[in-house]
Amino acid sequence: MKVAIVTDGPYGERAYETIKEEFECDFVELEPPASMFMDEIEVPQKELEKLEEADLLITYVLHPDLTLELVEKLHDKVGWIIVGAWRGEGFKNQVERFGNVTCPENMCDLEENGDPIYDEFVSKFGRPVVDAKVEDGKVVSVEVLRCSPCGSTRFVADEMVGEEIEGLAIKAGLRIQHYPCRAPKMRLFTDDECKKEMAANFHRDAFEEAIEKALKKKEKNYN
Repeated sequence: MKVAIVTDGPYGERAYETIKEEFECDFVELEPPASMFMDEIEVPQKELEKLEEADLLITYVLHPDLTLELVEKLHDKVGWIIVGAWRGEGFKNQVERFGNVTCPENMCDLEENGDPIYDEFVSKFGRPVVDAKVEDGKVVSVEVLRCSPCGSTRFVADEMVGEEIEGLAIKAGLRIQHYPCRAPKMRLFTDDECKKEMAANFHRDAFEEAIEKALKKKEKNYN
């Protein structure tokens, strides 16, 4: 599967570095539109053709009219579009009406939706899933089964090795702050729950579940 990431600003590079380890991935940078009028926004043909080659497109474009232009031009050329930066429920509804477009509240909250292309991507990237091994009350290894697109899950996983399992899930959630998580900056336009807190909770839950599974496995082996 081929993934393309498109941006008009500072976001997307970390996702590109992470995603290219699992899928063929292109990174396309566009100039932010100088005009405020939708009918004067144009996407360069060369970049447009490159994006059309993708099976799945992720846009970190901050300019809403440029995002809409990309969705309108590409929704019937690619299998799925994930809009990582968006503004307001009205805009979300407008682009999601195309059917193969999703505007997640947080990029580390992606889960399967039944579409084969989307689900192939989400099998590797989205809501964190980890597998942990514990010995003598400590974490000895962590395998990342599904990573947040920005790579923060791998960062937290490395940081948790050697830590006591007591209170580990909470510690994992807090450690996401050190990555640092860019979620709130991606969604400056919302008054909803802090996106960084959401990311922290997803990682807390992932490690809590992993520790519970690891302890149950050890108990079963002893019995």
